[in-house]
Amino acid sequence: MKSLFLALLVIVSVSCNSTEQPIAKSEPFTGVISASQLIAEYPQFRAAYEQYQPSSEEMAAVKSLSGKSLIVLFGTWCHDSEREVPRLLKLLDLSGVELQSLSLHGVNYNKQEPNDLHQQYVLKYSPTIILLQGENELGRIVEKPVASLGEDLAGFVAE
Repeated sequence: MKSLFLALLVIVSVSCNSTEQPIAKSEPFTGVISASQLIAEYPQFRAAYEQYQPSSEEMAAVKSLSGKSLIVLFGTWCHDSEREVPRLLKLLDLSGVELQSLSLHGVNYNKQEPNDLHQQYVLKYSPTIILLQGENELGRIVEKPVASLGEDLAGFVAE
């Protein structure tokens, strides 16, 4: 019994003194981030941005957003966000549309944002892209567009 105890003690001692570092779980970005910072600091977002080529129809459709605001709630950990947010940014960049404002807000794994926008906009899924005229919500795209980002957003303006 004593030798079994000593053997276990040696095993525990060796494993506790291991030089291997535990793998740290990285926390997702939360809060406000600029489009350029998101593309520069998150390779998966940069790759999707570079790959995406919006159609001329989408670029024409998104011009109707002139003077409107967009709030984007997304997760740096979310595959739908990794696909849709870079597409939105590229579409806005290439179209040259003049938005009133564009604000990108990262949420944590529980879909919470430090400024409580997740509560204000009743966030359930990410990404959620909200189109505003002043304080009035015109519409939102949740997770992915029905037709395309440009067409769906333009449809909110036409309603």
